[in-house]
Amino acid sequence: MKTPKGLQPLLDDGVIDEVLRPLKSGKEASVYVVRSGDAVRCAKVYKDLATRSFQARVQYQEGRAVRGSRQARAIGKASRFGRREAEDAWKNTEVNVLFQFAAAGVRVPRPHGYFNGVLLMDLVTDEHGDSAPRLGEVDLPPEVARLFHHELIGDVVRMLCLGWIHGDLSEYNVLVAEAGPVIIDFPQVVSASGNNNARRMLLRDVHNLRDCLARFAPELADTHYGEEMWLLYEKGELKPDTALTGKFVFDQRRANVKAVMLSIEDARQEATIREQGRKEAEACD
Repeated sequence: MKTPKGLQPLLDDGVIDEVLRPLKSGKEASVYVVRSGDAVRCAKVYKDLATRSFQARVQYQEGRAVRGSRQARAIGKASRFGRREAEDAWKNTEVNVLFQFAAAGVRVPRPHGYFNGVLLMDLVTDEHGDSAPRLGEVDLPPEVARLFHHELIGDVVRMLCLGWIHGDLSEYNVLVAEAGPVIIDFPQVVSASGNNNARRMLLRDVHNLRDCLARFAPELADTHYGEEMWLLYEKGELKPDTALTGKFVFDQRRANVKAVMLSIEDARQEATIREQGRKEAEACD
């Protein structure tokens, strides 16, 4: 096959020895099967994204650390420099968290490095050595569905204990490898402590897994692991080996609307004061 432009520098530098075939192509990246020495791996070549995609990613990037105040301001203003910085941060985040997750025992493709905008990692295979199918493409016996659910919930907990939420976890981001489920695609990971949407995204991830696997093990539909783990996380009591029950008692009390509105107004005034202080500081620069 013709060598993709993004992989030519890796061939020239001897990082990979051959491009075998394309594996998949999406809006944000194309993935190829490559040979590196005797190992067959996959190479994820990131695409440059349009402004529309940049805007759609803002909700995920809230709370992420950036290199400095200048970069943070530029990203916030969505200037050309800011979009370029956000694009680099978007790619680098997946690389960084993959190394973190692999070290913590989360089942992810083992990364082998980031070269010229290309992420090199293990190729996830099934029991026949072929590229592993997605979770949504297989039928499972009830006992296997329960086991997969237990393993995936454990991985979600381990990621949360590291301060991260996948943010887009579903049957399409889980591969069924010979040894069990493997979670993929992390550029949109969410900061658990710094993103106002963190709880909602965690619950969406967990509910997506639950709904998928409940097709084979219907009793899973009545579980609430996401709510349970988030409550423990907020209390500082969630550990990687915490034994969850899937049970959760929902608060049925009526909200004090007046108190909530007063809190919102206090927050609005504080934000106004901070914004004024920021503008005065920029004027002095």
